[in-house]
Parts: sequence; structure tokens; C-alpha cells
Amino acid sequence: MKKIVLVFLTVVSATFAIAQQAPPKKDFSKINIDRAGDHIMLQLSDDQWSGIPDSIKTNKKGFSRGLNIYVMLDRRFKTNPFWSVAFGLGISNSNIFFKNMGQVPYGIGVSSAGNSTLSFTPTTGEHFKKYKLATTYLELPIEMRYTFNPADENKSWKIGFGVKLGVLLNAHTKGKTLLDFNGSTINNGYTEKESSTRFFDATRIAATARIGYGHYSVFGSYSITGLLKDGSAQLHPYQIGITLSGL
Repeated sequence: MKKIVLVFLTVVSATFAIAQQAPPKKDFSKINIDRAGDHIMLQLSDDQWSGIPDSIKTNKKGFSRGLNIYVMLDRRFKTNPFWSVAFGLGISNSNIFFKNMGQVPYGIGVSSAGNSTLSFTPTTGEHFKKYKLATTYLELPIEMRYTFNPADENKSWKIGFGVKLGVLLNAHTKGKTLLDFNGSTINNGYTEKESSTRFFDATRIAATARIGYGHYSVFGSYSITGLLKDGSAQLHPYQIGITLSGL
């Protein structure tokens, strides 16, 4: 958590430092301020939660992954085309993996009608080889961007920071391949899936930061709002990954 905040603050500080060092006046007439820079962004990430209590055991050996796809509209400032503001719309999907989760009533009780809070219940008996909680959001990203060479941004360093406003579309758990307590396969083709948004906050706000060169960059995002509704564990999802952008 502290590392994420430190990286985010470092990127933002560097951006403002660059802004303070205004370059000499240049002829911007040859720069196309109406081009569609980084019009599409595809992000692959390692997803984790901060604030996890000891009672919740995520699978550290598994790769909890995320996929974000955004269509962005980028507008450069006419008086200073090094800077631009971008906004758009997209989908964000996150998959967090857990260990020692079994069939209902074990596992994550997303559809448990009798519970007032979301339950995370591991088992020492039969359990799934793979078990995940997946969430999908419709998101509105807003990003301030600084391009070091706006005349040829495909060969330029770039920095961006902003926020994402999201609305929850789906939340579900999925367990695959049932094992016995010794780890031997009981049913290789068995899959159990439960879906419900009852325990999850319907909206979220996340801070974002990105730095890269040309079409490639590394990014980080941290959810300022919690994943679950009041009364549940205060979990804050975050992502660290790579961005492929273009068009």
C-alpha cells in the first residue's frame, strides 16, 4: 500500500516539476492538436487488495489478473500542446484468486441470503484447485497527460495521471476442479459459479498514474472507495500493469 502511494506521488511530483520548467517558446503551428493520441488503451495488470484482514486468504501463488479496455478522446491545449486532457469510456475486469475454498457453504458467500456481510470461509476438506472472485465495472476515465515531444508522440516519453469513475456491472465467484483434502482430483470437469452484487459498493473512484514511451507504458491505479458496502471489511483494490495504447 505504502509503495503504491509513493509511486503515485512520485509520478505526480515529477509531472508538476516538468510543468514548472517551461520550455522555450516554440512554433506549434506544425503540431496537430486535433489528433486522436492514445485513442484506445488496453491494460493488463496484477490485481491485489489493500486492507485484507488475516481471515481472508488470497492465493499468493496464483496470478490475480485484470484487464481494462478504454476508448479515449484526447484534447491538447492550444496554448501548450505538451499538455492534454483525455476522457472516455471503458470496461474494467478484475480477478482475485483464493486458496482452500470449497463448495457452498464454503468459499465466498456472494449469494448468501442470510448474511449481513460478505463471508470468506476456507475449508480443510474438499476444495477447488482454482477459485476466484471476479468484478466488472463500466468506467469513465479522466486523465491529464504530458507529452515530451507532441510533434511525434509515437517516439516520445509520456506521463499521465487522473481518476476513474466506475459503476459495478457484475460480481461473481467461480471454482474449478474439485480436489480432496490431500490435493487429489475428485472431479476435473466440475465448476461452481455464484453471482450477486448485493455486498458490493455499486460505484467506485480510483486514482491513476501512468508513464511510458510511445505506445507502451506502465500504470498503477488505487481505489479510493472501498470494494464492499459499509459493515464489511475495508478492502481497496489496486492494479499495477502495462498499457498498450494507440490510434
